[in-house]
Amino acid sequence: MKKPERTDVFSKEKRAEVMRAVKSKDTKPEIALRKALFALGYRYRLNVRDMPGKPDLVFPKHRTVIFMHGCFWHGHHCKRGARLPKTNTDYWRDKIARNQKRDKKNAAALRKLGWRVVTVWECELRSLNPAALLDPET
Repeated sequence: MKKPERTDVFSKEKRAEVMRAVKSKDTKPEIALRKALFALGYRYRLNVRDMPGKPDLVFPKHRTVIFMHGCFWHGHHCKRGARLPKTNTDYWRDKIARNQKRDKKNAAALRKLGWRVVTVWECELRSLNPAALLDPET
């Protein structure tokens, strides 16, 4: 079977460089959320390695963890999350599905350990009430 023509605008080396630049922590949305919570007096730990999924924010006092998810990378149902690249579509669909499966597994493991798991989506950040994130009633 013949391989499809490559339609990427970057060379293989340049694409690798671009993908390496994609950050997994200290992203702009994550920093905005951290600043808002810190201003409200909440203190947290960052990217705790010995917890399932290495949550972005951990609030031991509240037994709550927060994952800050990018809509595209984690397959949110919003406009940005529903969009797939026009090239290599099968790869991206599988990649995002693996991310979603991993997210569910990590959230279940944290709940089993007695943690409350909150997911904040990139698209929700502007209309978010940060104080409500740590309210166990929400």
